[in-house]
Amino acid sequence: MMSGIEGKVIAITGASSGIGEATALLLAERGAKVVLAARRSDRIEALAARITEAGGEAVPVVTDVKRRADLSRLVATARERYGKLDVLVSNAGISPISALDDLRVEDWEEMVDVNIKGVLYGIAAALPVFREQGFGHFVHTLSTAGLRIVPRMSVYAGTKNAVRAISEGLRQEAGESLRVTTISPGITETELADSITDPDAKSQIQDSMTKIAMPPGAIARAIAFAIEQPAGVDVGEIVVRPTAQS
Repeated sequence: MMSGIEGKVIAITGASSGIGEATALLLAERGAKVVLAARRSDRIEALAARITEAGGEAVPVVTDVKRRADLSRLVATARERYGKLDVLVSNAGISPISALDDLRVEDWEEMVDVNIKGVLYGIAAALPVFREQGFGHFVHTLSTAGLRIVPRMSVYAGTKNAVRAISEGLRQEAGESLRVTTISPGITETELADSITDPDAKSQIQDSMTKIAMPPGAIARAIAFAIEQPAGVDVGEIVVRPTAQS
């Protein structure tokens, strides 16, 4: 029996590391054709080669989610290569957290551009295609930071909660043929801390990762669960935390 993933064409942003990379590997292993999107061409080319060598199908597309044209090209590449797009996983994100008093306005703007506008550009690129096809699935990576607001994370949490609201509105507008899933990971082993410009905040996050972080494969399995459901089943929201996370 074919799985609910086998044969699906799935584009993944932020595929060069962490959750995106783990998701690409797992979905390809389960028979999906994956379209890998990230800015680092060497990383996604190496990942595509790894998947291909293991017997899977993958194509890398250099993508900066801050550029609407790049998201349009990503979706177009999936259709040109495979004839359709079943799922868009909008996973790319950054978290240069800091206290508001620090006035790191450039970091705030970068989070808005990547975490919110990057998702909106993905919707703009994929929604017309999904409508034309009569099927499609949006998966948006959020964060437990949006569920429990703590100091230094207000802007980051705000961007994730903006996407939560957008996703819920999209779900309600989507109708019977499209699906929308949000997934909120807790502390996970990723490169997210690399974007933090506040040394103290960066040290705090890295310390938490060392102590309790989940492997990114835990989130990949949750994403796979949502994708593999029958067409009439829409998994709306998943929260996955380390057991030790408060």
